[in-house]
Amino acid sequence: MPVMTLPAAIDQVAGQFVAAGVSEANARSVARALVAAEADGLKGHGLSRVPTYLAMVRSGKIDGRAEPRAERPKPAVIAIDALDGFAYPAIDLAIDELPTAARQQGIAIAPIRNSNHCGAAGLHVEKLAELGLVAILFANTPGAMAPWGGSKPVFGTNPIAFAAPLPGRAPVVIDMALSKVARGPIIVARQKGEPIPEGWALDVDGKPTTDAAKAMAGTMVPLGDAKGATLAMMVEILSAALVGAHFAYEASSFLDGEGGSPKTGQLILAIDPGAMGGSWFGARMTALAEAIESQPGARLPGVRRLALRSKAAASGIEVPQA
Repeated sequence: MPVMTLPAAIDQVAGQFVAAGVSEANARSVARALVAAEADGLKGHGLSRVPTYLAMVRSGKIDGRAEPRAERPKPAVIAIDALDGFAYPAIDLAIDELPTAARQQGIAIAPIRNSNHCGAAGLHVEKLAELGLVAILFANTPGAMAPWGGSKPVFGTNPIAFAAPLPGRAPVVIDMALSKVARGPIIVARQKGEPIPEGWALDVDGKPTTDAAKAMAGTMVPLGDAKGATLAMMVEILSAALVGAHFAYEASSFLDGEGGSPKTGQLILAIDPGAMGGSWFGARMTALAEAIESQPGARLPGVRRLALRSKAAASGIEVPQA
């Protein structure tokens, strides 16, 4: 299997998008995000997305030349319109502007509307944590989960990502979909023609399935059953109702060029720990990490991801010839 360095992979992916009519700046924003996810082993949000993103660009479902616009309706609010473009340039804009606002106000928030698939959400909040902020991101996605007791998709898999600085180390990053598993691994399994474990998804008749294609046509099983479904509703309110985006059941698919723009939303919150009235945060984080890591077999979230990232930076990533 061919191996590419990370910079070469970014150049290769960006070139594909530029050739499809995407602006250079947007193409590189997308390429950086996809290659970073691939390097972290998050393949469902990595290079496997290139064909579907290109299909959306070519059909006009994504405006590859859109330049996200930010407004400041309140001092701590950076309201961003992705203008039916890729989510990544809009999120880049939020990450550029949130730190200053958060340090000025103690807390800042960036609602993003008219957006699209935001990929590996943990990578976005990690950037803010690297700047010393506590950050959380909510995102809604096209319909994939039924309300508990129902049978038709109303919620998306609706990821929540959280990151916090850890003195002298990489930030703690928590990134989870509210389905039992993220949809990304099912997409990859469908592309490879491989089965999925039972318990991940239901077919269109509401029956458990191990067929990835039937799972994509059916619904995802929520994390924690009824609790996961109610958390998904919370994310719909925060990332769609609050920001003026489509609800999951109104959004078109992230996986093909059919239909109009998904117009989904994201909400990013950034908190300055120093604004809480004391300097205890770093020491408290260190103590919590020690309490976890002192137990045999326990680890902080993201250890495997960071190891894969380090390996990819040194040795490159394997890219299937296809």
